[in-house]
Amino acid sequence: MTDRAAGESASLDLAAMRKHYRAEGLTEADLADTPVAQFAHWFQQAAAEGHLFEPNAMIVSTADAQGRPSSRTVLLKGFDEQGFVFYTNYDSRKARDLAENPYVSLLFPWHPMARQVIVQGVARRTGRDETAAYFRTRPHGSQLGAWASAQSTVITTRGTLDAAYTELAARYPEGEQVPVPPHWGGFRVAPRSVEFWQGRENRLHDRLRYVAEPDGAWRVERLSP
Repeated sequence: MTDRAAGESASLDLAAMRKHYRAEGLTEADLADTPVAQFAHWFQQAAAEGHLFEPNAMIVSTADAQGRPSSRTVLLKGFDEQGFVFYTNYDSRKARDLAENPYVSLLFPWHPMARQVIVQGVARRTGRDETAAYFRTRPHGSQLGAWASAQSTVITTRGTLDAAYTELAARYPEGEQVPVPPHWGGFRVAPRSVEFWQGRENRLHDRLRYVAEPDGAWRVERLSP
């Protein structure tokens, strides 16, 4: 850390940085029958009322076969009773982790609403037809980007990436169909548990968690904050 950065950090009183959360709570009676239905309700509120930049942004945490964790922010691109879907390069670190260890955690940090949703489950690749259907909805530039970037690999300069994109743009100009990369696709996270966290006064937050039962039903339990 530079002297300037150290000085700036020292001038901030981190111990005093806090927000007082909303008084409205979350009760068991408020919950929908399934976690996905409850998520749909909260997501609609986050998208329509939460004034969030990207309400579908979520932190995806994975671990490799040795248990070494990593996290990154990706965009949720679909959800239903079968799970939560995102797309990535299958050669990326997250995809390599999931190939070794399919257990994953998703965190939706809806801070302006004093809410969080935490999904824990198992990730499986989506089918190629589903992947292709989503790929066709991406902007042309994003389709080219999926080819240009060898995600998570070390590159020497930014120019290497820009040159790869320029070559692809010449090969597939706007209006021409870009093929779906074979190394790119989706993951669907089938939830094992889903926690809904509502911030409350005095740090006495409400935490209600759906837990999957062997028969396919959901059990709801309250966690201490």
